[in-house]
Amino acid sequence: MQTQITEMIRDFANKHIRPEMMEWDESQTFPVEVFRKLGELGLMGVLVPTEYGGSGLSYFEYVTVVSEISKVCGSIGLSVAAHNSLCTGHILYFGNEEQKKKYLPKLATGEWIGAWGLTEANTGSDAGNMQCVATRDGDDWVLNGTKNWITHGKSGNVAVVLARTGEPRTKNNVTAFIVERGTPGFSAGKKENKLGMRASETTELVFDNCRISDAQRMGEIGEGFKQAMKVLDGGRISIAALSLGIAKGAYEASLKYSKERHQFDQPICNFQAIAFKLADMAVKIEGAELLIYQAADMKNRGVKMTKESAMAKYYASEVSVEVSTDAVQIHGGYGYTKDFPVEKYYRDSKLCTIGEGTSEVQKLVISRDILSM
Repeated sequence: MQTQITEMIRDFANKHIRPEMMEWDESQTFPVEVFRKLGELGLMGVLVPTEYGGSGLSYFEYVTVVSEISKVCGSIGLSVAAHNSLCTGHILYFGNEEQKKKYLPKLATGEWIGAWGLTEANTGSDAGNMQCVATRDGDDWVLNGTKNWITHGKSGNVAVVLARTGEPRTKNNVTAFIVERGTPGFSAGKKENKLGMRASETTELVFDNCRISDAQRMGEIGEGFKQAMKVLDGGRISIAALSLGIAKGAYEASLKYSKERHQFDQPICNFQAIAFKLADMAVKIEGAELLIYQAADMKNRGVKMTKESAMAKYYASEVSVEVSTDAVQIHGGYGYTKDFPVEKYYRDSKLCTIGEGTSEVQKLVISRDILSM
């Protein structure tokens, strides 16, 4: 199955992504039509059961999907990961049957693009103090506030939004809501001008007296933060797979270049300075891959894997940056130009150490787990 998926993605990427990805990167264009096509292949609902229009596959296949797409373009890989694991994943795990039947078929087929709103400008990891508030008004809720760093914040058709429904810094003070694009009072704000991942849209979400029905609430009032933490366990695997793909892409480009580039009448891969770099890259990539598949296996079996997913995300994201940096070094001056792919891998890789929690946050998650034993 994974071999078939790999071949399918390579064919798709060579036809629909590679020819235009640098143009999308330069112009910060989010190519919605590509995601519609990915939906037709079942890749926008990898983990969604077939009864809801998804592919019904496991986390093993999901890691393959995200990493193989990211080997070609990190931006497309990031958006596929965010759509699958965050918005779609939240509804899959915590939506009621009516919500699943209403939203999952559209999300799983790529008819709709999903967004997920947790982060705010002044409350990144401090979610208990979020300023986006949902106030109960009869059978409705009224949302006010903003979210930022939201993937698909402008183009998304529906967003899962975490809003504070209690007093700041109190226990169980966050609730999850599903908000559709076009709802009065719901709009997109500033679009970020980013270093990398430029074809993956990142904007603010703005709520100005946005009224939604209580039917759009997911789970019980106050359960939102707990839900978000469980969603992020899977989200860490997503970013780890994204990191793995970027690292593999940078490594393969470097390996190829080192065999083609000649100095002193021989390919530069014959020199230890280059060969040892390639060896280090290969070891790091295999180590990251093992951590990722360990976390994926535990996720498939329904075993608690907060520590393991944090380890995978932390190590793979750092490896992505290290491998991409070495890739530019192996290419020399050419690696600093947009004529070679490693320049883009280099820029894209850095987000992997920041998105879904920084490397420091992952260390905190890991250390709390090992110190509690």
